[in-house]
Amino acid sequence: MPPPTPSNRARIESTAARLFRRNGYTGTGLKQISADAGAPFGSIYHHFPGGKQQLAETVIRSTGREYLDLVLGLLDGDPDPAAAVHRAFEAAATDLAAADYADACTIATVALEVASTDEVLRVATADVFETWVQALAEWFGTWCDSGVARELAQSTIMILEGAFVLSRASRDPEPLLVAGRSMAALVRAAVDQAPPGRPDHGHVRSS
Repeated sequence: MPPPTPSNRARIESTAARLFRRNGYTGTGLKQISADAGAPFGSIYHHFPGGKQQLAETVIRSTGREYLDLVLGLLDGDPDPAAAVHRAFEAAATDLAAADYADACTIATVALEVASTDEVLRVATADVFETWVQALAEWFGTWCDSGVARELAQSTIMILEGAFVLSRASRDPEPLLVAGRSMAALVRAAVDQAPPGRPDHGHVRSS
């Protein structure tokens, strides 16, 4: 039995996420979203009465959850946090190159545009980033105290997003690979300095 056809709303959301990621918020119009999604223009306002802003807020929050699940899936299953982080950055480099350097992070792309112009979307991006920080801090907290874990979480996001910018500009995965090695070194140093009693204190292998 063939899979069910995605609803107009699902197609609108997935198309908007892709276009916001590639073209930015201001560079994406509702008519383009409608055409690319194969959905009637009026269906956008049916599902999102607030128009483009409401659609963007929905996409930011749903895409944020999807990205977080993806990253945590890459990190989980390895007892060595430095190796896990290194592997996640390598996967990001591979995925970006496979997308011809067009697809990076919807959240960061929109955040750069709206931080000082659209409070609703600024709050949405800030909420997503904080959710990421909290989830990564909890993950790092297996090996470090809460303060260090939160710093590692913030560093992971900052280094990853900066590396995306450099890799897209240069059309080269090397910045992401360098960033992965740098972040793995930070994690290794933090775990080595963790108080005795942590699961892998002093036993993080080199990436």
